[in-house]
Amino acid sequence: MAWLIAIAMEPALSYLTRFGIKRGAATGIVLAGLVVLTALMFALFGGIFFTQANELVTTFPNMVASQVDWVNTHFNLNLDPESVITQLNLTPTHLASVAASFAGGVMGLVAAIAGGFFQLMTMFLFAFYIAADGPRIRQIIGSRLSPSYQEIFVTSWDVAVEKTGGFVVSKLVLAAFSSTVHAIFFAAIGLPYWLPMAIITGIVSQFIPTVGTYIGILIPILVAAFQQPTDVIWILIFATIYQQVENYLLSPRISKITMNIHPAIAFGSVILFANLFGAIGALIAIPIAAAILAVIEVYGMRYELIPELEGIEDASAN
Repeated sequence: MAWLIAIAMEPALSYLTRFGIKRGAATGIVLAGLVVLTALMFALFGGIFFTQANELVTTFPNMVASQVDWVNTHFNLNLDPESVITQLNLTPTHLASVAASFAGGVMGLVAAIAGGFFQLMTMFLFAFYIAADGPRIRQIIGSRLSPSYQEIFVTSWDVAVEKTGGFVVSKLVLAAFSSTVHAIFFAAIGLPYWLPMAIITGIVSQFIPTVGTYIGILIPILVAAFQQPTDVIWILIFATIYQQVENYLLSPRISKITMNIHPAIAFGSVILFANLFGAIGALIAIPIAAAILAVIEVYGMRYELIPELEGIEDASAN
């Protein structure tokens, strides 16, 4: 995570150093800016987020019960709402333990951050040194390599930084934009718990490959189905339109500095790293895959296709 943070800061560091700011000072400015921005976000939206999340958890059994009643009425079924709630493990005892994590609101969040203070400080400290001493780290590693391998090492490092840093930054920008747009729309149609629903939609759609777009919008759709079923249609229409705008207008411009990764490779890398390293592995899987593929693209050998292979695409198109 420290390595990813350091690489993600590289575009901002390069920009600041052009104005004569030393790399160490530029790193401190960027990290301080991230901390201040995060604090402002929690100050503005933290209370609303945790209040709505707490309400969502505590009222979920009633939402399920009302939906079961709707199904029974329209499909002539005799499902027992209490039985469904029990089978889904939505009992009051279980939900009380879940809601307790949200009950503290912002203060609960502050306490959680204080509890993990040393872990966070370790991560940010390593990120600071990796970013601030990036050139010196490359010199130290390069001094252990022969001149021919030094050239490969420098090229691989530069490509990895460019592709990985660009990928992380572009995904964060797209996630923030998606969350903002969906939050405005969800609030406009009166969707309950609009802020957590929008944040979940934005983050999941960008950081889970292939199926993230569908999972991200499925969650608010389920909430709307329990509360106001007609809102499901509006959410589907809006999500479809926004996805087209993102795919053809926003993503190509924001992601032009990144490398496109085949969905199968992205999905496979997430599964592999999640099994090896858990949730953190799933988060860093795609940036690492982007770096590896970029290096392979630079140094991998390609040969001229034989006529039988060259004509495969043309034959399939016909």
